[in-house]
Amino acid sequence: MQESTGQHRQTGSRFSRRGFLGGTAAVGAVGVGAIGVAQGSTPADSAPDGTLTVRLKVNGSARTLQLDPRATLLDTLRERLELTGTKKGCDRGQCGACTVHIDGRRVLSCLTLAAAADGSEVTTIEGLEPAADRLHPMQQAFVDRDGFQCGFCTSGQIMSAVALVEEGRAHTDDEIREHMSGNICRCSAYPNIVRAVQDGKKAMS
Repeated sequence: MQESTGQHRQTGSRFSRRGFLGGTAAVGAVGVGAIGVAQGSTPADSAPDGTLTVRLKVNGSARTLQLDPRATLLDTLRERLELTGTKKGCDRGQCGACTVHIDGRRVLSCLTLAAAADGSEVTTIEGLEPAADRLHPMQQAFVDRDGFQCGFCTSGQIMSAVALVEEGRAHTDDEIREHMSGNICRCSAYPNIVRAVQDGKKAMS
C-alpha cells in the first residue's frame, strides 16, 4: 500500500486525457470527437465555439455544462461545480487523491476527460453521506480509527475504500493493501487506514 503502481485501477472512461494526448501526437491536430469515434464511443455534442455540451449526474443532480474538450473531470468538479472535496494532488494519476466513482467504478478524475463521462453518474466524497446529519459508514470508520493525519488524501482513500468493499476485494489486510496501493498517504497512516477499511466493510454489510 506504500507504493502506487497505478496499474490496478483503470480510469473507467471512454477515453482519457492520456489517450487524448497520445492520439493527438500520433495523428496530429484532431478533435476530441474524432478520438472518441476512433475508440468506439460517442462524443459529447460540440458547439460552434469549440466547447462541448456535457451532461452529468453528479451526486444525484443532473448538470449540463459547456466545457473545453480538454477539461478534466477533476477540474470540472472543483472549478465549475465547486465540489472541492475531490483533491488535486499529483495531477498525473499517481497519488489517488482525486478518486471518484463513475457509474459505481472508482476512477482517477485527473486522468479522465469530463467529456468521457457524458451521460454518466458521478459520485464524489460529498455524495457519499446518506443523510445530512450522518456520515457514510466508511467515513465514520476513518474518523474512529484515525485513518488520516493531514487529511489531504482522505477523500480519495475513502472513495477507493468504498469501491473496494463493493468490488468484494477487502477480505484480508493484505488484499486491502494491494488494492488500495494506488492511494498514497504521505503521512503514512497506512495501518490505521487498513483498520478503518475493515471496520467500514463490516458497517457497510
